[in-house]
Order: sequence, then C-alpha cells, then structure tokens
Amino acid sequence: VQLQASGGGLVEPGGSLRLSCAASESFSNINAMGWFRQRPGKERELVAWFPSMGGTKNYADSVKGRFTISRDNAKNTMYLQMNSLKPEDTALYYCNMRKGWSNYWGRGTQVTVSS
Repeated sequence: VQLQASGGGLVEPGGSLRLSCAASESFSNINAMGWFRQRPGKERELVAWFPSMGGTKNYADSVKGRFTISRDNAKNTMYLQMNSLKPEDTALYYCNMRKGWSNYWGRGTQVTVSS
C-alpha cells in the first residue's frame, strides 16, 4: 500500500489545517489506520486513529477536542482536521495503515505552528 500525505504548512497559533492521506488501494483491504507525529527531539507518537474499520475513533489526550480524524472510503483517503493549533503541535505528521500483519507509512508532512 502506498500512502501519500499532504496538507501540512505554516499556521499561526489558533489556526487550522487539514491533512490528507491518499491510499493506493481500496480501504476494503485495510484493518486500521491513523495519524502519528514526531515532534522535534521526541519519539513518534500516535495522535488519532481508527482501531478498526468501524466507526470508533481514538485520540491522544493532547489533541482531544481539537483534532478530528475521518475518512472517505470512496476516495481511499483519510483526513486529520486540526483546529485550535498550538506551537506544541509542531511536528512531522505521518499517516499509517495496517493491512494484515503489515504496516504502511506515508512520507511525513510538516506542520509548523508559529506566529
């Protein structure tokens, strides 16, 4: 599975961005998906995810209430709507999808929150 992430950029604190992750194949083959981020000097962390392909969504405490994960099955695309962005949200954001026992990663997209 090839994943293409996009939508990062520079935004002021309090602003919004929407990240997209387009998959090269149908979501019918995917078991789970989510967004990770790696902040400067930190380990990669899970931000928001679908633990299965049902409707359940999970979020890290640090983004709960501000970020929303969604997907469009017809477009094979996953999204991360990020609102009320803070400087500490600055990171390289990665999308991830699991198919069977294999994990697939997109190239990171940089999000920088700064005035």
